[in-house]
Amino acid sequence: MIPQSFIQDLLNRVDIVDVVERYVPLKRAGANFVACCPFHGEKTPSFTVSQTKQFYHCFGCGAHGTAIGFMIEYAGVGFIDAVKDLAQGAGMQMPEFKPEHPRGKTEEGDDLYAIMLKAAQYYRNQLKSAPRAIEYLKKRGLSGEIAREFGIGYAPDGWQNLQAEFPDYNAKALVAAGLVIQGDEGKRYDRFRDRVMFPIVDQRGNVIGFGGRVLDRGEPKYLNSPETPLFEKGRELYGLYQGRRAIREAGRVIVVEGYMDVVALAQAGIGYAVATLGTATTPTHVQKLLRQVDEVVFCFDGDDAGRRAAWRALENSLDQLADGKQLSFLFLPQGEDPDTYVRKLGKDAFEKLLGDAKPLSQFLIDELKSHVDLATGEGRAALLKEAKPLVMRISARFLGRIIRQNLAQVAGVSVQDLEREYGIKETRSVQAAPARSSATPVRGPARQVIELLMMRPELHTLANRRELDAARGVASIRPDEIALLDALLKIFGQSVGTRIGEYFRDTEFEHAVREIEACVLKRPEVEFEETALEEQFISSWRKLNAAIESDARESQLGILQQKLTQKQSLSPGEQAQYLALLQPQKSTSAP
Repeated sequence: MIPQSFIQDLLNRVDIVDVVERYVPLKRAGANFVACCPFHGEKTPSFTVSQTKQFYHCFGCGAHGTAIGFMIEYAGVGFIDAVKDLAQGAGMQMPEFKPEHPRGKTEEGDDLYAIMLKAAQYYRNQLKSAPRAIEYLKKRGLSGEIAREFGIGYAPDGWQNLQAEFPDYNAKALVAAGLVIQGDEGKRYDRFRDRVMFPIVDQRGNVIGFGGRVLDRGEPKYLNSPETPLFEKGRELYGLYQGRRAIREAGRVIVVEGYMDVVALAQAGIGYAVATLGTATTPTHVQKLLRQVDEVVFCFDGDDAGRRAAWRALENSLDQLADGKQLSFLFLPQGEDPDTYVRKLGKDAFEKLLGDAKPLSQFLIDELKSHVDLATGEGRAALLKEAKPLVMRISARFLGRIIRQNLAQVAGVSVQDLEREYGIKETRSVQAAPARSSATPVRGPARQVIELLMMRPELHTLANRRELDAARGVASIRPDEIALLDALLKIFGQSVGTRIGEYFRDTEFEHAVREIEACVLKRPEVEFEETALEEQFISSWRKLNAAIESDARESQLGILQQKLTQKQSLSPGEQAQYLALLQPQKSTSAP
């Protein structure tokens, strides 16, 4: 992996304000900079960039990170590519490193990414001399520009055409990459033959698989790469890399069923479409899309197969739902798919059709209603029984409540009765949330010390890590906060310039650091005065020690009292200790 020392040096050289302003215009607001969030649609700026702390946070969607994190989320690149891009801009030479998990390597050391790229280039070159394939694409309304953007190619007819590009045709890597099939008796042949080829790329732009479409009649109409070390179809979406900018600008994404649907929509100017890869929509697909946009539209054919696919997508979306996110379902007229519809009627007609998409909440109840007879008590009872396992999976608090209300109304019961039968006990808190208090929320002394350290890492000199040992196991202090505090004191003891957002990436502390950094960003600027911060830190540290001492005192007192309860005699030393523990404890919180 890239050495942490290099990452920290890089982050200390680049300015996150300069990095973000390459893509998003910022305005100064006090000590920070603000803008409308580039990761979700909004009219009032909630995206804040701290130049002093060198991180960004959106108070609307929760997006958060360093300059590296911004490049990953905004540009859609991987961690290593983000570091390379920033290092190049800072004039820094990337260190030599070996990936911790060489995903693209075979046991023999072959680079599968390089092999897939070479194959993609071969298929593209073959398209130039394939008039049948070119004519097919023209009939489908595709331009040369779109074909180049998506890297479309052609796999010639024949059994071993790839041997011209890969002289070592017997190499295991060709089978591992899914390009060649090992048949009976050791015979080998190309997987893709006489097909238009659609390269599948990951979010970093690496070719990881292919989809091949027959030119004439034949089965299967679409042939996809098998599962390989690079390609897992349940995790990848066709067109996500090419459409990342259009998706961000539109604030929504359309999920369709075929490669040609994605390409045809892009040709018509609708670049925010993606396709699943020969499989049903998975929870991972939904999770990946909802990280980027607030609105996902599933677009299916209007036949029975299309409705079954839509229901499967709904089932796999329930665990990923969140308030503020919208999933909906669009069913095209009979006999149409996105490709044919947009070629016939154009972009405006298709986008107008998106307005007719059914929200998930409506589609869910409509489908459940279609399976029962609501005119009978038995039918309504069956509706509630069938709905229960689905409704119970919805973690989106307010949306879940609304769906339960609608379901109760359809079944003719009260929502309270429905929730009681479903075992849901949050009715009151969801129905009438208490008014927000303007007072600062109560934070324990460990949390206060952590926040102050994040404001001013130099304050670590006022603390003693050894004193934290006694805090482990103290009932009144959260163990995760003590662990994070100990880690911060250790890190800042080595360098107060450490950017902890990257230091704790992919660790148990990553989520906590994000949440606390966001809280620090909301603290009034007056609290950043050096003298005031020192006084707060000393006071909070003393309170932390007082909590530790109090817990130890109560624990020892309990041991001695148990002895007396069991009529055991105390030694002279224990008697003196017992009497001392009974005395009122003096306050140690004041300086």
